[in-house]
Amino acid sequence: MKKQVLCNCVSLLILLAVVALCIPMTVPRLLGYDTYTVVSGSMEPAIPTGSAIYVETVSPEAVAAGDVIAFYSRGAVITHRVVENLVVSGEFVTKGDANAENDVTPAPYEALMGRVAFSVPFLGNVMAVCSGTTGKIYLACGVAGAVLLQLAGSLLRTDRKQDSREDNGPDRGR
Repeated sequence: MKKQVLCNCVSLLILLAVVALCIPMTVPRLLGYDTYTVVSGSMEPAIPTGSAIYVETVSPEAVAAGDVIAFYSRGAVITHRVVENLVVSGEFVTKGDANAENDVTPAPYEALMGRVAFSVPFLGNVMAVCSGTTGKIYLACGVAGAVLLQLAGSLLRTDRKQDSREDNGPDRGR
């Protein structure tokens, strides 16, 4: 009985870990957020390197000074704070919190991906690993291992029932 319970508990813990790793990558997308991993320290300490950022879609006119936005620049996703929204020229003056000066080139409205709604330190690193090929293999192996443990627990339960039937069977010695 103890082995069966142990198999089932370990299996449940593995499945919960897999689900816990997948929730931050899937649920926010269902709620309309895009997720990105911060790979530079330009927004530290507010948003440390390795953080996951969740970006909500907004119109450029709704962005205010002080908001943190994500935008495309030279083929990369940049996350910086808005210093000024130049509505007339259709661009943002931005600056990384850790940078001494404003960005040299303003970000055009067309490059806006959205406003950062919230960030979670270190989670971006975990998400990057889990969304890669190796991470997906690990997650699949975790699910397969949990299923095998459930199967082992089921087999142990069946063996125990069979053993108890043999022990409680009719007395043939009479």
